[in-house]
Amino acid sequence: MPTAFRMPAVINRDDGQMRRIGFELEFTGLNVDEALVAMQRVLKAEVEQVSAAERKLKADSGSYNLELDWALLKRTAAEAQQATDSDQPEPEWVGMVSQAAALLVPVEVVCPPLPLDKLDELDALVDMLRRSGAKGTSDSLVAALGVHINAELPALDAETITAYIVAYSLLQWWLVESHAVNIARKISPYVDLYPEAFIRELLEAPDTDLDWLFEHYLTHNATRNRALDLLPLLSHLDADRVQAKVPDDRIKSRPAFHYRLPNCEIENPAWSLANEWNKWWVVEQLAADAEARAELSQAWLQAYRPLLGVNRKQWVLQVDGWLQQRGWQ
Repeated sequence: MPTAFRMPAVINRDDGQMRRIGFELEFTGLNVDEALVAMQRVLKAEVEQVSAAERKLKADSGSYNLELDWALLKRTAAEAQQATDSDQPEPEWVGMVSQAAALLVPVEVVCPPLPLDKLDELDALVDMLRRSGAKGTSDSLVAALGVHINAELPALDAETITAYIVAYSLLQWWLVESHAVNIARKISPYVDLYPEAFIRELLEAPDTDLDWLFEHYLTHNATRNRALDLLPLLSHLDADRVQAKVPDDRIKSRPAFHYRLPNCEIENPAWSLANEWNKWWVVEQLAADAEARAELSQAWLQAYRPLLGVNRKQWVLQVDGWLQQRGWQ
């Protein structure tokens, strides 16, 4: 029986609607066309060929995107597709390179944001991709690939956002161990953690309005390469302010966090998206519990030593025991 997705402490947005969660899966073992066949067996979607490297699938549950995760190839393929639409033949090499690239370049499936009570509908999709030959982090030549979780926030005020950032910051080292993040992904730039200087400023701040969050986050984390990337969320709030600090057209504005820590172990029949979500769920619980956050924040500050910072190994052990006492793992 598939692992169940745990329901977070806060289920609804401040407008009363149920929160939605999006997932992105990166894998190898299938090219775009093979992955499309597998997805269609489950989704029965209307398909649009954006280019030789990208497809859009419009299903009852929303719009899925399937693409080779290679920006240069996608751009070249899209330009070639435009030429085809203009009655000019698409260069044959574009399709050939797209097929060959699947051996080295991850295929990415971007799922639409689904309500919390519908997340288990993705189990069938993951299972079909697995049975069709999709391979995850452990079997990939591109070991930096993984699963991304786009968690919609309950509200977009400074208090709510700060609660989540504090919760994640206190748990980030524990999460690396809990997810058993692949060593190659640990040393890659894609899942860098928040620096301790930022965490200390965050925990010591008497108050954090949105201006404070923008200023301090962008001072310490002016990059897309964070395990918990706030740039999409901040861009949703003020895109110009983000682009002034991080001029990158790949930043997609959305009212959600972009969480990159989980591996993709899609080739393992015992693995599921719920396994990874249920680790993020601990952040959800801590973000919703002000008393628990205050207690753990004080413990972090007490563990901090000038020049030395916080002993990571000891902190992970302390957090692990603390979470077990609260029944959160």
